[in-house]
Amino acid sequence: MSKKIALFLIVVLVASLVPALGAASAQDKVKITWWHIDTSDAQSATWQAIADAYMAQNPNVEIEITILENEAFKARLVTVMQAGDPPDIFRSWGGGVLWQYAEAGLVRNIAPELEGEWKDSFSAKAALELYGQDGEYYGVPYTWGAVGIFYNKVLFEQAGLDPEVPPATWTEFIAAVEALKASGVAPIAVGAADRWPAHFWWVYTAIREGGQDAFLKAYNREGAFTDDPFVKAGADIKQLVDLEPFSEGYLGMNYGDSQVQMLDQAAAMELMGQWAVGAYQGSDAAKAEVLVPQLGWFPFPVIEGGAGNANDVLGGGDGFSVGANAPDEAVDFLKFLTNVENQTALVTSPLNIIPTVGAAEVAITDPIALQIIQARNEAPYFQLYYDQFLPPAVATAVLDGVEGLFAGTLSPEDAAATIEDVAAMELAE
Repeated sequence: MSKKIALFLIVVLVASLVPALGAASAQDKVKITWWHIDTSDAQSATWQAIADAYMAQNPNVEIEITILENEAFKARLVTVMQAGDPPDIFRSWGGGVLWQYAEAGLVRNIAPELEGEWKDSFSAKAALELYGQDGEYYGVPYTWGAVGIFYNKVLFEQAGLDPEVPPATWTEFIAAVEALKASGVAPIAVGAADRWPAHFWWVYTAIREGGQDAFLKAYNREGAFTDDPFVKAGADIKQLVDLEPFSEGYLGMNYGDSQVQMLDQAAAMELMGQWAVGAYQGSDAAKAEVLVPQLGWFPFPVIEGGAGNANDVLGGGDGFSVGANAPDEAVDFLKFLTNVENQTALVTSPLNIIPTVGAAEVAITDPIALQIIQARNEAPYFQLYYDQFLPPAVATAVLDGVEGLFAGTLSPEDAAATIEDVAAMELAE
């Protein structure tokens, strides 16, 4: 057992000695079904430790955990939702997908339990709001951060780039890509087969080209996804794709494959969320021990002439939502999972979270995590991933359009039209 996991288990064990949030009594046995997607041994052990601590305090409660790989989770969740049988607690990113489940009566409104001290504890208010609408809440976020570019400083230096001065503009970024490629390394790792990692690139270029105004106009139907900023975003992606900057075979690579490219130091950069370091460590601890000290992080470059603010952020995180038929104990467990003690312990656990509870932020010491939380907290416009914020049909159209851009089968105009055709039907009042 690693020192990191052992330390986390000790923290959770100590926390379990604190008086329970819901006092145990001679009640009937209650089972809570909990689905998450953290598949590495260290990360799953972290969640199991929290469940064990809660069950020790509440002997009448049994927590049954199901661990699923990300894409398998999404597919299976749709199946059980269609059957009207959601798990009691399940991974959620908030936004349009969750809101549709709410409209269908498939998730529980926890606003009454959330009101007061629990709600006030969250510093990431924008994140919390994505788990609710119209005064109702269906879950809470436990980690929230920003998507940015993780880069290998050693490979930058070998390519003649200053590792302490990463690209700040799109022009500088393109020049860095060309320098890295000339050095014999793949400039960028991307799991294009999973589509969502590729969609980060198009969404960020759209944010830089059009800012919040362009997105809100398209979303509220005062504009369209065929407006100039979205077509220009496609042109930016085409410019990048034409440089052939990605690892060989990238169209067939999933997210796990892109992690391997970074871990093997076969690729220099990855545009990814705040969980990336934990994912590297969970994928291959030995290689991560070499890679992680070499990593830096920088915000997505500014696109010259774009209307977006340089500090606008694409991001999100992870949370858990509550199924419609979940017992009260499931809500109580979610409150336990996001208390200050557990949020603080999770910062230095194998999950490496950016906490959503303000009092736990003092536990952050990692320089990359500090950069990410600063970007998150200071963003004038914070946009949740399109594939989660938008209704599922529009989200799928975004993924389809981006897939076409990365494969070179759709022009920037055609990719924008692919999205707008669906948005015109799904977003119309």
